[in-house]
Amino acid sequence: LKAEHREVLEEEYRRLLRRLIDLLNRGIEAGQIRPCNPVVTIRAIVGALDWSFYWLYEMPADESKEAASKIRQLFTNGLVPRRSSFEWKNSHNSSNAQPSQGFNREAQNRIKQEAFLRAGTQHFNRKGFSGTSLDDIAESLDVSKGAFYYHFANKEALLSQCYEFTLDQFERITSEVEQTDLSPIDKLGAVCTEIFELQNSDRGPLIRYNTITALPLDLRRAVLNRTEEIHAKLGDMIAEGISEGSIENQNVLVTRHLMVSAINAAVGIDQWRRLDDLTSAAHDFFDVFFLGLKPR
Repeated sequence: LKAEHREVLEEEYRRLLRRLIDLLNRGIEAGQIRPCNPVVTIRAIVGALDWSFYWLYEMPADESKEAASKIRQLFTNGLVPRRSSFEWKNSHNSSNAQPSQGFNREAQNRIKQEAFLRAGTQHFNRKGFSGTSLDDIAESLDVSKGAFYYHFANKEALLSQCYEFTLDQFERITSEVEQTDLSPIDKLGAVCTEIFELQNSDRGPLIRYNTITALPLDLRRAVLNRTEEIHAKLGDMIAEGISEGSIENQNVLVTRHLMVSAINAAVGIDQWRRLDDLTSAAHDFFDVFFLGLKPR
């Protein structure tokens, strides 16, 4: 949008958030809401609801009519049963850092390609597909546009690989956490924490899904199919926890969609709070999912 229109909408958005934050603060002061970080909690809730326009229409009509009450139940009570105690674990701290290989042309090309993917993701997230130019991406990396074309055929190819890169990271973290001996609730917490840390580190960010309509239909369908397969693993963790009693009996599909949407929205949280400690910031952000708003 042009600056004059964008600035008006951004101020309206901030005004809405300030109203919600004030509501949360008043609830905490009155003892009706559990103490939490109001700014980060509201950002998590609003971010979680961002993608609901998509998944609500994918649900059967009778289930979607119940979604509002399921969402309210989740954010009221959280995933941790009220009879249970819960403490965030330290980050599992997985890393995809590559060992030094000296001069290896293939490794060097991969490093350069990933730099383009991160830069492209940052621009697509901030400006959308049509607002992003290859010149801007090349300039941000201090390289020529010719260097871009060495790795990617065009801007659509870059966007497609940004989605693949994002899904690779999500799948890697989820698979590594799955192999630990943590309980289901702690595995869920570890996945959320590690993806949040990646989102807000120099290894991120991950692509936001508001650009997916720029992909050709066949590629879009392939990305969404793979996304569903990977995100379903979070649903499996939730279902396993419910079965063994370590997770409250919340609606698995609604909870999974909300968590994934919040993960997707976690990038840029540094505009709302300092990120001196990424792990602590992640715990503040996802706290409402695990412990809810109702005093314990």
